[in-house]
Amino acid sequence: MRAFAGLTLLIALCMPAIADARDSLGVFGNWGAFRDPDAPRCYAIARPDRQRRGNWEPFASVGNWPERDRRGQVHFRLRREMQDDGRPVLTMGSQRFELVGSGPDAWATNSRDDAAIVAAMRSGTSMRIEARSSRTGRFVDNYSLRGAASAIDAAAIGCAG
Repeated sequence: MRAFAGLTLLIALCMPAIADARDSLGVFGNWGAFRDPDAPRCYAIARPDRQRRGNWEPFASVGNWPERDRRGQVHFRLRREMQDDGRPVLTMGSQRFELVGSGPDAWATNSRDDAAIVAAMRSGTSMRIEARSSRTGRFVDNYSLRGAASAIDAAAIGCAG
């Protein structure tokens, strides 16, 4: 029953994606993988463990854009807009990664950090992203990494060739 609830939650998250004719590549634990044939792009995506109030629908994703020669690019949509001089921090176990971003969006600083973050996601069990909002101060979103490695692989295969 819990798996069904998780699947329902993931489908609800991706309803706009489904409406935009994206192909599901599978649901893996708390993560889903999708292909957008119009872009073309493929990505693994998840919602935070707990939904908290904010201005945006938060998510974590790892995307592939073959035509742009981008693979394994991490992207976080935060639930609030970051303050201008704020640097969001991603933590997995003892590893910390400073991210860059603006508004509600954050990314790794470069492709080497993308690869390091994806490697940590593959071996980790959870991650948290922390940022500061000029209106509300510090905020944190936590993510389960259950199924992340499989979803990341499915997204990579979905756009391979």
